[in-house]
Amino acid sequence: MKLRQLGNSDIKVTPVIFGAWAIGGWMWGGTEENESMDAIHASLDCGVNAIDTAAIYGMGYSEELVEKALRGRKRDSVVIATKCGMRWDGEEGSNPWPQKNNEGEDVIVRRNAKPDSILYECEQSLKRLKTDYIDLYQIHWPDTTTPVEESLKAMVKLKEQGKIRAIGVCNYDVKWLKGAESVTHVQSLQPPYSLISRGIEVEILPYCRENGLGVIVYSPMERGLLTGKVGPEREFAPGDHRAALKFFKVENRKRVQTALEKIRPIADKHDATFAQVVINWTFSEPGITAALVGARNREQAEQNAKAMSFELTEAERAEIRAAFDGPSAAMA
Repeated sequence: MKLRQLGNSDIKVTPVIFGAWAIGGWMWGGTEENESMDAIHASLDCGVNAIDTAAIYGMGYSEELVEKALRGRKRDSVVIATKCGMRWDGEEGSNPWPQKNNEGEDVIVRRNAKPDSILYECEQSLKRLKTDYIDLYQIHWPDTTTPVEESLKAMVKLKEQGKIRAIGVCNYDVKWLKGAESVTHVQSLQPPYSLISRGIEVEILPYCRENGLGVIVYSPMERGLLTGKVGPEREFAPGDHRAALKFFKVENRKRVQTALEKIRPIADKHDATFAQVVINWTFSEPGITAALVGARNREQAEQNAKAMSFELTEAERAEIRAAFDGPSAAMA
């Protein structure tokens, strides 16, 4: 699979990027270290060249796992993306969010994109990742207590210092993107996007296409719902956040199962799973650079990478979109 340029940067990534949220354990009912490392190894061995993590994933644990998994590999053979702007160890910021860390202790997570916090977080991530630079550094969420322009000035400083190669933001709308662009050109945006969650198609994706921003989407399989393996009878482990999401209500799981059956002939034609077809559809949409796909073990990682092994026709992509128009509207 041909590598894709990330915005106007000199970074090139595969259409599938390893998403390292789940391996951090936080909000996913825990994690198993050896299986998580096997998942990363398998993903890279199957051709994926980029890993996306964040400081908040497991309160640093995901970054530490990524570092362990990459030992022995050449640093420039893997694109490392991580994020700042969500603090569990301070009292400043917006959107206070009571959570539990991996040890079960109560913490308050806040969005904090203040310049000093960004500079501090970068140093901490560099230490956990044991690297001299981060390929793509991203502000995780908008922080309403901090002018976006001030946050981006801190990111520019990090780039000028050689600590990061490219600047990205996540979950920004067009207004916030314009504020960021008033300071510097942002290389990428990371928004949510899937067959049943296509909100970015209205304004955000057209803006990114017009202004040359790379788009790395997260949750292309809606946290596993679009794999076809989360049926109406599925029960979730304690601490698994999916149990409370609207997409995982029983009636919505039934809608998704019906839609997936409609695209079975396409999956069979390409000797692919539902998940592989869904991933391929996602990164094949105009303006999408890559899709973040999580894996918690070797088998999942290998299966995800196979989504890059075939090409959907324009007619097939239209048929897949149509199959999910009903469920997408019903869950909006």
